[in-house]
Amino acid sequence: MPEAPDLEVIKEYLNANVKDAPVEYCTVLRPTVVRSLASDVAKDLTGRLLLDAERRGKFLTLRYSGGRSLVVNPMLTGAFQHCAQSVRVQKKTCVVLGIGGGMELRYLDDRQMGKVYYINNGEADGDAQDDQIPQYTGLGPDVLTEISFEDFEARLKKFNGEIKGVLTRGAFISGIGNAYSDEILFAAGISPFKKCRAFKPDELRTLHTQCRKVLEEATDTLRKRMGGDIHKKVREFLKVHNKGGQPCPNCGGNISQLKANQRITSYCRKCQPGLLIRN
Repeated sequence: MPEAPDLEVIKEYLNANVKDAPVEYCTVLRPTVVRSLASDVAKDLTGRLLLDAERRGKFLTLRYSGGRSLVVNPMLTGAFQHCAQSVRVQKKTCVVLGIGGGMELRYLDDRQMGKVYYINNGEADGDAQDDQIPQYTGLGPDVLTEISFEDFEARLKKFNGEIKGVLTRGAFISGIGNAYSDEILFAAGISPFKKCRAFKPDELRTLHTQCRKVLEEATDTLRKRMGGDIHKKVREFLKVHNKGGQPCPNCGGNISQLKANQRITSYCRKCQPGLLIRN
């Protein structure tokens, strides 16, 4: 799942390499992922210029001239590819934008779980449609912005359950997914199964600090490693996520890993003490 660090770097790449590019053609290969709220995207988007790319939580918005936007929620398996027209179109390619100079911007999604919304963004006539995008308007503050400890604490009090599940809910803080929730909790030394209501003040402050610190460091790493291959998921540098059975980088013990509901949870039992099931 692309999370804030991935999408932040993709946003920066698109603004550096695709900004001001005209859409020469738009081809929808997998209609199930497209939601054309403004007009037929294949016809209406052609001829418009990309003004810029913006990120909000785990959504990426491509803002076009004439008051239109593509708002993409990649979900678990979505990705973006910037490549030459001559590059083979993969079966998982859902939408293709011809952007001039023999180049294309493609949206890939092998399980078609993500969604691409084509909307009127309100810049032309004030009738914005972003409130019609599920989960978009209810997003909490972005994890890479300055969130005060007081706001963090107050927002967390609205949630029950285990902390990992809450971290991945965009209504609390937006931009954190499955992989980086594992990394944040490992850095903070907190069990992913710890109940939100059971936090001590010092634990809460540590969690608040690590939420932003871990993702800022990951973003810096991805800037160096991703390059032009924005369609590739770069995760080998993570410390615990999806590394079950490997040595913990802190204590040397084996990293534990569980899988439930298509979600992997990776953690160190020694560095992140706590019970799997709490009474």
